Amino acid sequence: MPAALDAADRKLLIIAGVFLLLLLAAIAFESPTGEGVGESTPSTYYSSPGGARAAYLLLQSLHFNAQRWERSPLELPDDSAGSILILADPSDDASAAERRALLRFVESGGEVLFTGSRIKSFFAGAKVTYESEPQTEPQTYAANIPSALTRGASTVTLWPEAEWTQLGLSQQALYGDEDSAVIVSWTVGNGRILWWAGPTPLTNAGISSAQNLNLFLNAMNVPASAGDAPIEIYWDEYFHGERSSLWSYVQSTPVAWGVLQLGVLALGVLFTYSRRSGPTALPAVVSRLSPLEFVDTLGGLYQRAHAEPAVVGVVLQRFRTLVTRQMRLSSQIDDAALDAAIRSRLGKKFADLPDALHRAAAASRAPKVSAAEALALIRELEQYEEQLGLKKPGAEEKS
Repeated sequence: MPAALDAADRKLLIIAGVFLLLLLAAIAFESPTGEGVGESTPSTYYSSPGGARAAYLLLQSLHFNAQRWERSPLELPDDSAGSILILADPSDDASAAERRALLRFVESGGEVLFTGSRIKSFFAGAKVTYESEPQTEPQTYAANIPSALTRGASTVTLWPEAEWTQLGLSQQALYGDEDSAVIVSWTVGNGRILWWAGPTPLTNAGISSAQNLNLFLNAMNVPASAGDAPIEIYWDEYFHGERSSLWSYVQSTPVAWGVLQLGVLALGVLFTYSRRSGPTALPAVVSRLSPLEFVDTLGGLYQRAHAEPAVVGVVLQRFRTLVTRQMRLSSQIDDAALDAAIRSRLGKKFADLPDALHRAAAASRAPKVSAAEALALIRELEQYEEQLGLKKPGAEEKS
């Protein structure tokens, strides 16, 4: 017959079960469902309308040498001729060293396709301003001049996030006005930066337009490097927060939650083992015969009853009893005669003793006295007791 759980074990089991249910609920609510994730991030991992998975798979199906780039720009190849780096609406900023590496990539013959309004934090020469009034619908723009980049894309549809307001000598507006261009070709060294005001033409929803598709494929055609080597396309995910490290991989999997659950389980096992196997210690029990129990009980009664006058009266009566008994005097002697007897017989002169006795007597008869005032009178009378030798110094501290 199984042994019944005692109340403490049953309570511990219930608490552990509730905590486990809360943990499972948190995992269920926090885990991504795959719907709506990356709605506005043109990442190759997202299949939502704002993602860019379709464009990335299209490049691979057309046998472009395309790969996701989850490393820092510092690790880009030195010979960038015939290489393309796609920076689609990066969400993270580049460091100074990474900006220099990107500029070196372009100057040595590479091409950067950059979309969005953050280009100024990557390339200092960009003259871009945010849209003062964000568009509520995608806009259609006509090509300004025929070129290899606009072939088959006389118009494009995109959702602009910014405008290029001032063109330099090496910059050309392909779509949009010169003071509000939305697609710009910028020659830097031996390479080129192609800027789009928004990522719409390469998103899952925007690439379905035939002319948007032609614009995207035109941007992927750059002069090949020496020796007719295939074009290398690096689709950046590093500035979307993806990092090619063990920790970044763990962050995108349920491993962290699994480690947390194992930790909770280990703590539970450790607690139950130490509780069962540790040394037995009985709790300290205060004896009911302790003399301080009576003192504590009496003090609590006085405190709840606000009986400060009665306490002052008890201390005053004890003081008068000790003094009159030592000098063989009547207990009914008044304060002035008692002070005179102390001066003549004991040789003690206390200028404030009559006043202290008078104040203590008045407080003992008063209907209400503050705790601070009562404590001060009691301490004053006890000091007189010590000075008269009726009480050993420090006796109240020991008690």
